Parts: sequence; structure tokens; C-alpha cells
Amino acid sequence: MIIPVRCFTCGKPIAQLWEKFKERVKKGEDPAKVLDELGLKRYCCRAVFLGHVDLLGMVSKFKKF
Repeated sequence: MIIPVRCFTCGKPIAQLWEKFKERVKKGEDPAKVLDELGLKRYCCRAVFLGHVDLLGMVSKFKKF
């Protein structure tokens, strides 16, 4: 739902890079190039970004009990 603060495997802090990544990919840049420029070289960190589906907007529409 929301991007994890740290990578699940290596523990590197990655949450601060999510907005920059999302913004640049939305503009049409290649995701692999953006990840390289943001400093995400490990495949575990890259997998978190590439496999993440941002559902926070959809889930926030529902009320809690």
C-alpha cells in the first residue's frame, strides 16, 4: 500500500526516493535509468520499486468501522 521505509532484504533506506522515482517515470523516463540515477543498484531495492503498486488513494476512500 505505501512504500516501505527500508528494503526488505538489505535494509537500505529507500522511502525518501519513491516520490522522485514516481514523478520521473510519470514524465516518461526509463525506470531502469531513473533507478540507476537515484542510486538503487541492488536488485532487491529495485524489485521493491518496480513491484510496488500504489493503492493508498483507492484504500483511503473506504471508511473504518
